[in-house]
Amino acid sequence: MTGKHKPKIAITIGDPTGIGPEVIVKAVASGALAGHCDLMVIGRPAILEHAARLSGLTLDVIPIESLAQWSEHKSRLDPIAESRKLYCLVAGHKDADLAISPVVDSRGGQLAYDSLLLATKLALDGEIDAIVTAPLHKVALQRAGHDWPGHTELLAHLCGVQEHAMMLYLPPGRPRHGGHAGIGVVHVTLHMALRDVFHNLTTQAVLEKIRLAHISLTSIRRSMALEGPARIAVAALNPHGGEGGRFGDEETTIIEPAVLIAKKEGIDVSGPFPVDTLMPKAVDGGFDAVVAMYHDQGHIALKLLDMFDAVNITLGLPILRTSVAHGTAHDIAWQNKAEASGMVQAVLTASRLAVTRTS
Repeated sequence: MTGKHKPKIAITIGDPTGIGPEVIVKAVASGALAGHCDLMVIGRPAILEHAARLSGLTLDVIPIESLAQWSEHKSRLDPIAESRKLYCLVAGHKDADLAISPVVDSRGGQLAYDSLLLATKLALDGEIDAIVTAPLHKVALQRAGHDWPGHTELLAHLCGVQEHAMMLYLPPGRPRHGGHAGIGVVHVTLHMALRDVFHNLTTQAVLEKIRLAHISLTSIRRSMALEGPARIAVAALNPHGGEGGRFGDEETTIIEPAVLIAKKEGIDVSGPFPVDTLMPKAVDGGFDAVVAMYHDQGHIALKLLDMFDAVNITLGLPILRTSVAHGTAHDIAWQNKAEASGMVQAVLTASRLAVTRTS
């Protein structure tokens, strides 16, 4: 594949008991994705049809059994007709078609797993350029027999990688979205109890995430024709950066050594800084990425800036994966209340990065 062609992107349907199907059909019907990529969904056509009816959308869901069939269908359509079509590569068991009540259901967990499994295989085989994932429900996934804490860890397992990270990313162009490259937050520790953070926070772990942040944001800068490497800032763990050891010494014993090693490797990195003053600097364009020490330290700060435009990007994979930055939202699922701008941004970000990778 080359940059001369629109990237091929697959959206996994996620857990059908949540808002995933709704945000998918709304994003496609919005017209905001037209011309940026060739798009299909992996999952159950009946669920997408139900979501479209619920949302009052005129969208023709076309089931397909293979990518060859997808290409054949598309070759017969003019651009205007194609804009009203949503192709769905059939995956999962038909029992999942009944899992549309907003409650935890193992059938929904299994469909999310099956869709992701197929999408990952297609991406690893080079059949598609990127995958975009709708949210799954971790308890439903577990009840279906797949004990993973989330997409990030499952994708790393499927791709056979050890060094990986979650990055929440705000694309540029809106107030409080950082500088010309936007702003990303990369997490050193992720889906674990807060008490376990201290056992998993090591100099090597911090250094690994600094490197991944550098690679990913430098790539994003390149996709936007921006010169120079990414500017990385590392957050402290303790209040006030430990206050000279009074509130903890992890800054001097764990985090700072990682920063110094990364600097010697030529990475533009600084810190550790107290996160309460660091984030405003990053928002004003002072840094392209912030390396946070734990899940909520990064998530809360970035989602307060703009939750519905935030994109989740998995770093360190041999494939390109983006996602919305929200969950299944059972409290509003199947009520035509879901906001689709996060799915739009996830697809647009995947499209832009896929073009950079293949050009």
